Amino acid sequence: MKMSKTSKIIIYILLGIMAVYFISPFIYMLFTAFKTEAEAIAYPPKLFPAKWLWQNFIEAWNAQPFGRYLWNSILVTVGTTVGQVLSCSLVAYGFARFNFKGKNILFMILLSTMMIPWDVTMIPQYMEFKMFGWINTLKPLIIPAWFGSAYYIFLMRQFLMGVPRDYEEAARIDGANAFQIYWKIFMPILKPSLILVGVLNMISVWNDYLGPLIFLQDRDKYTLALGLAGFKGVHETAIIPMLCITIIMIIPPIIIFIIAQKYIVEGTSGSIK
Repeated sequence: MKMSKTSKIIIYILLGIMAVYFISPFIYMLFTAFKTEAEAIAYPPKLFPAKWLWQNFIEAWNAQPFGRYLWNSILVTVGTTVGQVLSCSLVAYGFARFNFKGKNILFMILLSTMMIPWDVTMIPQYMEFKMFGWINTLKPLIIPAWFGSAYYIFLMRQFLMGVPRDYEEAARIDGANAFQIYWKIFMPILKPSLILVGVLNMISVWNDYLGPLIFLQDRDKYTLALGLAGFKGVHETAIIPMLCITIIMIIPPIIIFIIAQKYIVEGTSGSIK
């Protein structure tokens, strides 16, 4: 049923009000970061600062080696995202397009690993990584991602199940082998799903606190999330520095989400329109 113009206007107004309601704390946090400490705790509170203090961000950033923390976070995020995209797409391709004995059983075993919380495997993983000599390095945060994730494999497998067999049959007639079909045919088709997995993984890894807390010891190896937590412990009575670093930390996920939001819907809706 076609919606009338009046109904659309009402819906847009309601959605706009809800959007302002949910985003208002972030707007207030952004404006507060430019205030002095006295303005931040003043009552009644004011939205705009009397004077915009841009140096608040510079002073907060220089208070600790956040440049090093940022580089570590970028390294971990990019390394895990590339690993998840490649490994999960390859495994999903195998489950979706090949028939072999025990395929369904293996896929059910894979899905069953999603029911095991990370807290249960945390201690065995720590012991394993300690035996490898990986503790206090970024390897425990990056290398496991190159072995895939059950949830991401499931997403990509369901996406690939909707691709007609005609694509790979035509490629085989042209002489392409299985890996060439995966890389040249299915990887471009998987683009929305790959971006979805990349965004989900990036947000998860970028905000990860527990993993770095367990495996990292030296401060020069901290990620931004762990460095921010330590910074809050030192500046627990200083509101402005914490707000400045928090704003800097949430900017990259917001930008990535805005850029990739149209692909997120496509990545869950199906492979062929």
